[in-house]
Amino acid sequence: MMKLVLFDIDGTLLTCGPQVRPLFASALVEVFGTAGEVDAFDFTGRTDPGIVIDLITGAGLPETVVRERLPRVRSLYTERLDRELDRRGMVLLPGVMEILERLNRREDVVTALLTGNWEPGAQAKLSRFDLGRYFGFGAFGCDGVDRSELPPVALDRAERATGRRFRPEEVLIVGDSLHDVSCAHAHGIPCLAVGTGRTPEEALQAAGADWVIGDLRQAAGAVPWLG
Repeated sequence: MMKLVLFDIDGTLLTCGPQVRPLFASALVEVFGTAGEVDAFDFTGRTDPGIVIDLITGAGLPETVVRERLPRVRSLYTERLDRELDRRGMVLLPGVMEILERLNRREDVVTALLTGNWEPGAQAKLSRFDLGRYFGFGAFGCDGVDRSELPPVALDRAERATGRRFRPEEVLIVGDSLHDVSCAHAHGIPCLAVGTGRTPEEALQAAGADWVIGDLRQAAGAVPWLG
């Protein structure tokens, strides 16, 4: 049975440290004249467009205006991210290279992305560790404001890439946030949650993640077919 594994990026594969938030904020200020309460906002598991909408409507602008200007924010932010993101301030999380190399050698597993990042921003982050080569497609923040909109997009792209329609039980979402868990379960897809992000393992367990592990070095112990 072929399997499809959909990986989140931030907190699951890598972390960028504090360098991303100022770049995001600078794009908001240029487009809207404000970044809202960006310093206090929890980005964890959210999509980039969803973050923009929440921050700027919270600052008093109408949602219709915010949505009209999303393409400009995306362009400014992802260009700055690609230009300024410094690998020295990033961390490749434990077990990432090992699991991606292992799955890449298998003919019965397809690896792809499911991330709230806009696609150019996702590629910029992955490029710092040459991780893009493991993912032929994915679903991104360009594809929906709410994370629960992304799994059907990923499944459609998987079908186009492989000629095979994956059933939910043949898919695994790997992520570090409550939003990863909820978006997986909204579509009947199992979720492997890792404690390498900002969400405590206890909270991931309480949210109903099918498996919770400390980091991806433990993935095969939790889900044997990942070995």
